[in-house]
Amino acid sequence: MQDKINHLTESVFSLEDLPLLDFLGIENQNIKEVALAFPKSKIVSRGNEIRIQGSEHDIQKVHELLSMLVSHFHKFGNLTKDQVKLIAEVEKNTQAPDESEDDDVLLHGNKGIVIKIKTPNQRKMVDAIRQNDLVFALGPAGTGKTYTAVAIAVRALKEKQVKKIVFTRPAVEAGENLGFLPGDLKEKLDPYLRPIYDALDDMIPAEKLKYYKENNIIEIAPLAYMRGRTLNNAFIILDEAQNTTPLQLKMFLTRMGPNSKVIITGDKSQVDLPKKQKSGLIHAVQVLKGIKGIGFVELDTQDVLRHGLVKLIITAYENEELIAKTYRNIEGEN
Repeated sequence: MQDKINHLTESVFSLEDLPLLDFLGIENQNIKEVALAFPKSKIVSRGNEIRIQGSEHDIQKVHELLSMLVSHFHKFGNLTKDQVKLIAEVEKNTQAPDESEDDDVLLHGNKGIVIKIKTPNQRKMVDAIRQNDLVFALGPAGTGKTYTAVAIAVRALKEKQVKKIVFTRPAVEAGENLGFLPGDLKEKLDPYLRPIYDALDDMIPAEKLKYYKENNIIEIAPLAYMRGRTLNNAFIILDEAQNTTPLQLKMFLTRMGPNSKVIITGDKSQVDLPKKQKSGLIHAVQVLKGIKGIGFVELDTQDVLRHGLVKLIITAYENEELIAKTYRNIEGEN
């Protein structure tokens, strides 16, 4: 509950299931460190409650910081003044949103980067996930479907609509062999997840991103690691879904738990599965069309935002495939 007091807002953060002395520090030094990071706000510890008085923006940031400190304590079992100072510095310096910005702004990213919706079909993606819990975003390379999906997920996390983000993709090589790479499956697959890492680097400060990863608030894992799990209060993105089998995609879709959102991205023209194996993405689109709560967005060459030649390259390959298909049909008739 929040009350207006002299144009300021007051809020209470409750500490539950925590050894207060260890969490608050000797003579409340950890909470005093939080207060130093927000000098315009009043932050006082009373029993298992922390009372915060300040602007709405500062209160939101203090709540986010305290939630991060609680997660850190639960994972590592301790909390030092220096750790509080480091995490507080990262949280305090996260840029506040400019309310004068237009509706195309998804979020304010790292180092002043403003992440915006850049095409009508990207706008359809944003609207679709607002209206549905599951969205398929289909389109060729360079249309921004993965980057937009990551931005939507990060915004949902920042706005506390979900408690974690999970990124995954199938372990299928694009004409290459993962076997020679060192490490386990996740380590072998990490290079293929580089677009997601790059997007996150644009959107979240390095120290905060490190904290999110260490505490599994942001998780990046191969599709095989999803089996047997139920993902609650999460935003889940499956990338390169054209390279799933129907059974794999069914397995993934049934991981959805309460209060979860899912975006599945893929390019139906770049299937790297064996020729006789049907793509799970193509199969799912056929099977799930028309189900209420599932959205479908098609991106095309008009959404390509890379070098101008990329549009021409995609169009040329599409035309070549169309010609080849025509010749195969003619030969079949003869």
